Amino acid sequence: MTQFDWQTTYRNLFANLEETGLSSWSDQLQLQLARRFDEHPHGDMARWLQAHGQLPDIPSAEAILTGSTITLGGPESLNQATLAQLEQALRGLMPWRKGPFNFFGVDIDTEWRSDWKWDRVSPWLADLRGRKVLDVGCGSGYHCWRMLGAGAGQVVGIDPGLLFLFQFLSVKKYLGGVPVDLLPIKVEDLPHRLEAFDTTFSMGILYHRRSPIDHLIELRETLRSGGELVLETLVVEGPEGYSLMPADRYGMMRNVWFLPTCDTLLLWLARAGFEDAKVVDVTVTTTSEQRTTDWMRFQSLKDFLDPADPEKTIEGYPGPRRATIIARKP
Repeated sequence: MTQFDWQTTYRNLFANLEETGLSSWSDQLQLQLARRFDEHPHGDMARWLQAHGQLPDIPSAEAILTGSTITLGGPESLNQATLAQLEQALRGLMPWRKGPFNFFGVDIDTEWRSDWKWDRVSPWLADLRGRKVLDVGCGSGYHCWRMLGAGAGQVVGIDPGLLFLFQFLSVKKYLGGVPVDLLPIKVEDLPHRLEAFDTTFSMGILYHRRSPIDHLIELRETLRSGGELVLETLVVEGPEGYSLMPADRYGMMRNVWFLPTCDTLLLWLARAGFEDAKVVDVTVTTTSEQRTTDWMRFQSLKDFLDPADPEKTIEGYPGPRRATIIARKP
């Protein structure tokens, strides 16, 4: 197979959108996906399709979505030949950055311990049971699965990275028609004033935006009245009004624009139209949480820090500190 069958992949989502009064978004999505896959396919698409197509069919699969590792299993152990085929296919979708996952005994030790972030965020969330949830910049969808495990009625993740999409679909292949989808689009590709979600997550995105206030307004417009925003981003210490803007790179990342203080971030949220914003967690990112593994063999956090002072980036800026904020749309 050399072309991705996006019509079948998203058939249930399109039907749901039309049934819930969002047919205009369904129509817009179909045009966007046709352009992405049919008119301008990614150069690595054939390789990713081949790897995904090599995933063995395993009937009666079940998932554990409430533990640290997203775990797929079945009533019987797989034979060695099937396990080898499975691992080869999953390694064809490297690098794996967000996780961890376990596919029928094949452990995927991802670059990020995304479960640590979930453990910091989840105690502060509104009850997700039955809620419609949007995860902006969802990566491979690890947190989408945790949201479903917490009882969400529907989860839509968005991330333009197509490798992330095929990693997500590797999990979904074994779970059938569960109400979780990952769309390879950006937040600015969403309809203006969509106002369709009860909870919107944006974790690890704000500092990549040239205009952070505009991003916060985009997030607000995804929410229904009374909806909850869960925002996680890099911050620095300092007074209200201060924000660090790197001269060029931050932690070797070129696309980092603004790192505010927590008080500045709360001010931004108020100016963007949110209420009841509160900082619920501030944590320094360590090389135990983000690191090179056998499933992500490129440089990672330790390579981005000053070897003489690991509390600073290699450029001399304060090392990565992340804050989580919960806010409400009026």
